[in-house]
Amino acid sequence: MGFSANVEDDEEWGGGLHLVNVESAFIGVGCNRVVGAVDWGPFNLVAFGAHNSVAIFCPQRAKILVTLPGHKDYVNCVLWLPTSSQGNTGSLSCKEQFLLSGSADGTVILWGYTPLDNKWRKALEVPKAHDKAVTCIATVILSSSAAMMSTTSSDTSVHLWSVSLCSQAGGECQISLVQSIPIGSRTMVATSLTALPDSQDGYLLALGGLDNQVHFYAGSSKGQFVMVCKVKAHFDWVRSLDFKVPASGSTKAMVYLASGSQDKTIKVWKIARRESDIVNQDTAGSSLKLDLSLKTFIDGPVFKVGDSVWQVSLDSLLLGHEDWVYSVRWQPSGSGISFELGGSSDDGLQDEGMCVLSASMDRTMMIWKPSTESGIWMNEVTVGELGHTALGFYGGVWGPQGDAILAHGYGGSLHLWREVESNEWEPQLTPSGHFAPVMDVAWSKTNQFLLSVSNDQTARVFACWDREKEENSKVDLSWHEIGRPQVHGHDLNCLAVVSGTGNHRYVSGADEKVARVFEAPGAFLDTLVLTVGGKVTEENGFVREDVKVLGANMSALGLSQKPIYSQGGGNESTASRNLDDAGLNTMDSLPDAVPSVLTKPPFEEHLCQNTLWPETHKLYGHGHELYAMCCDHSGKLLATACKAQSANFAQIWLWEVNSWRPLVQLKSHALTVTQMEFSHKDEYLLSVSRDRHLTLFGRALKDDKPDTSSPYRLIARIDAHKRIIWACSWSHCDRFFATGSRDKFVKIWAVLSANSEVRVENVLTLPPFRSGVTALAWGPKLPRQKVYLLAVGLEDGSVELWQGALKRASENDHNVAFKNENLSFWRLDMSVLCRFHQLLCHVATVQRLTWRAHFTGHERVSSPKLVTDVNQLSRFHQFSEDTLQLASCGVDHSVRLYNVKLA
Repeated sequence: MGFSANVEDDEEWGGGLHLVNVESAFIGVGCNRVVGAVDWGPFNLVAFGAHNSVAIFCPQRAKILVTLPGHKDYVNCVLWLPTSSQGNTGSLSCKEQFLLSGSADGTVILWGYTPLDNKWRKALEVPKAHDKAVTCIATVILSSSAAMMSTTSSDTSVHLWSVSLCSQAGGECQISLVQSIPIGSRTMVATSLTALPDSQDGYLLALGGLDNQVHFYAGSSKGQFVMVCKVKAHFDWVRSLDFKVPASGSTKAMVYLASGSQDKTIKVWKIARRESDIVNQDTAGSSLKLDLSLKTFIDGPVFKVGDSVWQVSLDSLLLGHEDWVYSVRWQPSGSGISFELGGSSDDGLQDEGMCVLSASMDRTMMIWKPSTESGIWMNEVTVGELGHTALGFYGGVWGPQGDAILAHGYGGSLHLWREVESNEWEPQLTPSGHFAPVMDVAWSKTNQFLLSVSNDQTARVFACWDREKEENSKVDLSWHEIGRPQVHGHDLNCLAVVSGTGNHRYVSGADEKVARVFEAPGAFLDTLVLTVGGKVTEENGFVREDVKVLGANMSALGLSQKPIYSQGGGNESTASRNLDDAGLNTMDSLPDAVPSVLTKPPFEEHLCQNTLWPETHKLYGHGHELYAMCCDHSGKLLATACKAQSANFAQIWLWEVNSWRPLVQLKSHALTVTQMEFSHKDEYLLSVSRDRHLTLFGRALKDDKPDTSSPYRLIARIDAHKRIIWACSWSHCDRFFATGSRDKFVKIWAVLSANSEVRVENVLTLPPFRSGVTALAWGPKLPRQKVYLLAVGLEDGSVELWQGALKRASENDHNVAFKNENLSFWRLDMSVLCRFHQLLCHVATVQRLTWRAHFTGHERVSSPKLVTDVNQLSRFHQFSEDTLQLASCGVDHSVRLYNVKLA
């Protein structure tokens, strides 16, 4: 052991941590881009499909509470049981609530939620409900412990199911197939179920799909559904169906059906019972005698259910949308105003909530109400998104009280409006996130905010917002997306935050072979002060007044972001003042960005357009798509690498920060470099690759000074693993680094030096993990506990936390890591500290893990009482030394933040 390393003291690092508590601080994820992926439950929780999981968020807090793992493919549809339209009448037990979800692999899962304990469970899974994707789910309540469910699928099948719910929380539930309805080659994508009024066991099923028709099936709770009629409903695909049973009080029993189609129209159908028809009961099995007049054929088809005769007729045609109508929903019963439907007293009906909400790809939602005098349906309310990056809504749902509406858009965004006065709807804050795999995440140089890039072609900024100053705010502290610095035309793969003095800057790499440099504009810097309480001072090497750029505007091709300069150092841009004069505030035009200082968390419309950062430089040179990059801790060098199938393209490029000129290309790897990281003192550059090798570059010296022309030289190239190496990370002392591979192993290496020679040795290999290792992050130095922390992210989405301690060893110990200057031998012992709970983890590959260093700004962990004395900062305090924050991102579209409390 001729090689040695410095040890901070001669004492053993203690026995380790005995207790760790991990909780979710933030989840940011977008909604799946499919019809029916969102539903608002009667107990004021919203469920939506997020990749392979079901996300649950609370509208009052604008926070995603949990994501439910279980599906193995994209979640296409979710539905609460009972739905908001059916209401919570007490027919189901309040001890446990239920949620249904269907995925692209044909699986249906029943989730159970206990409000008192705030616990979720997978109550039941039907793994092969369909051979292909489940496209729509509809239910009807039969009793306090039973329901009937219909499902449609792209395998051209429609199934009816009997759902038995447990009476006690945590009990056993059952879902059994009652009937499979043959529909031939006609694919059905929309379904709705309802009980027929004044019928003991009569139910009506509506199906709509690619043949532009609505098919009506009648049957009982035991199944036996048969097609009774069909109507030529639309001129394009029928995308949504929803039944409504009006409140009692009419002279006739009737049911309403709303249908939305890709022909841009909405139709309201009335299914009314015909009292004038006579049933011949003299002979058994005789057919029904109907008055087959000309009016019968004009009004619509007639069918029989039991002893009742029903007729389907078109009640109204609603025109107003300019693009495909993807969703129609009736307002929940017991909400809204009372009015009379129909012009005649025979068809008149007093009811509440007879309103239809429609969502369309024309970026609007509309609320339709019939006139109290004529019964003609009118568009009463129109809300929407006026951003040039918006591509429409996939669906809209009502809140349980009927005073709020929620839409989900093409970009995975959620949009919420609440009625504050009659027909006056105001937008509300909602959670946001990426809608494609998140490839990289990094903390800002001051640890004030979190940056992420994704294959959805956006870069996003998340920060902790102090909401105590907001009126009627029930939450003091919450994480939100406060900026979208980059909206690009290519998938983003990697990013690097520029350290050192000066303004906030980052570099991103995409599938375009060009690295782009972005700098924070003035509007963002001012927003940052209000967000985290920190001030922009000369401590960062610049003053706020030096930043003349207020924001950025997107070019027509969506590849470059041009700066918008402030006038006289103010906060109002020329684009803002001339917006109306230029006529650029219409929906069809390409409006200029209007950057402004945010005083509260922004809405999606503001994020996607008005929070862009200006692009300052483009770095050309790579021959393929950029895949990995990192910046040194002094903020002087940037390392970039691209996808490669040969050594010629697998070179690592080093760039000089500020001048942004290339310095040298480091040659070592033969395939794509998957991750790079500088040591904390910038003495080494570590890289790992698909070629299963790790490479260590050391700082090059010339006359005992750093060589500026060629800063790093090759020290070691090691065949480290048997499969692709995905991740690497340096320990806080730069004594060790770890590598993780698809071979399910994590290896820990020691950097040993003797005189001017440096050697790398494998000192420890952790036991094999259950899946490939894709992300690693050594924790920061802990002042109180002398222990190493290593976070490990796996290919299956799980996260584990390991602890390590230095122990004295004998010279013959095979686990000896190094010896210090006093010739004492040391070894590194590692043990698993905790495995994150399944509800906290990702549901797909973890792409990146990164610890947050202790933030020195005024961020609160708890919510103390408000202190009126401005000189007293007791309500602002830093994170405890025993509390760390770990950020992660994954292929499941999510960015997650964990509070790790040590003991």
